[in-house]
Amino acid sequence: MTPIRRIIKRAILWSLLLFMVVDPPAQAARGDTVAQARSRGALRCGVSEGVAGFSVRDATGRWAGIDVDFCRAVAAAALGDAARVAFVPLRASARFPALRTGTVDLLSRNTTWTLVRESTLDVRFAGVLFYDGQAFMVPKQSAVTSVAGLDGATVCVEKGTSSETHLADYFAARKLSVKPLAIDSVSEVANAYFKGLCSAYTADAAHLSAVRLLVPGRAADHVILPERIAKEPLGPVVRATDDAWLTLVRWVLLSLIAAEEYGVTQGNVKERMRDPSIAKALEPGADVSMALGVEPGWVERAVLSVGNYGEIFERNLGAQSPLGLERGLNRLWTQGGLMYAPPAR
Repeated sequence: MTPIRRIIKRAILWSLLLFMVVDPPAQAARGDTVAQARSRGALRCGVSEGVAGFSVRDATGRWAGIDVDFCRAVAAAALGDAARVAFVPLRASARFPALRTGTVDLLSRNTTWTLVRESTLDVRFAGVLFYDGQAFMVPKQSAVTSVAGLDGATVCVEKGTSSETHLADYFAARKLSVKPLAIDSVSEVANAYFKGLCSAYTADAAHLSAVRLLVPGRAADHVILPERIAKEPLGPVVRATDDAWLTLVRWVLLSLIAAEEYGVTQGNVKERMRDPSIAKALEPGADVSMALGVEPGWVERAVLSVGNYGEIFERNLGAQSPLGLERGLNRLWTQGGLMYAPPAR
């Protein structure tokens, strides 16, 4: 072999080696997410650093919250086991880069659905998991009763969120001044607020309700103002490069909503899915499962793992949770809410 051919051969070998090292995330970013997750044995799900009701670790290290339960439902549907999830806590500023590079397969991290994000970040929202609105929290002793009372005030906000943008836009449109204190961490924003470094804390209303729980016995010392300055439809996000994965994630969400409408619960799903009319309404047939790239029974597995949408809500955010939030817009459409699942057939 000539010296030149040796050089070429080495170059090819090194290129192949480099391809093998960097390819897995790149491959995930290009598509075939289900195959990648099966190959590694777990779904990688991006969640928040810790927001009660959405995604937070308990004293034993187990993750809990509505975003977490959704990840488990997707894992049950796609991989056959709700426990096959690796949770990856992410700051707001790191969530989209982590998704786009393949560090996570699914972003389920109280993230607001916007046109700018879908059009410029090469991502797709699968639907709305929780309808919320941007609010402000102030110390009760401050006597501030409306957002207008914060004119000229310093307001704490998490960096890299839609709340940061809405804060500036809202005050500018009303010719009010505001001094944002933008911090790149959920816990650090809360610490700054409780230390009195800002007069108010702005975020999604449910998020603020969770933050109040960080001061046991003193939650009533902090008031969430009645105004909502922006819509915050929060939902799971996937890469724009895998349409099949987007479809599956979307229909897992819609199936959890439909299950509640049909009265299918975690406790009765096995029995109810034996009813042909219910089974067809929620999971049309094996050909559909094949088209989604999953084993038949995926809806049953999802509901059996975490319950229907109503059960998930009440356990994490509603009457059965420390937050005790009203369902409001998150009621089923038949009950005056916005939760509506298109027909499966």
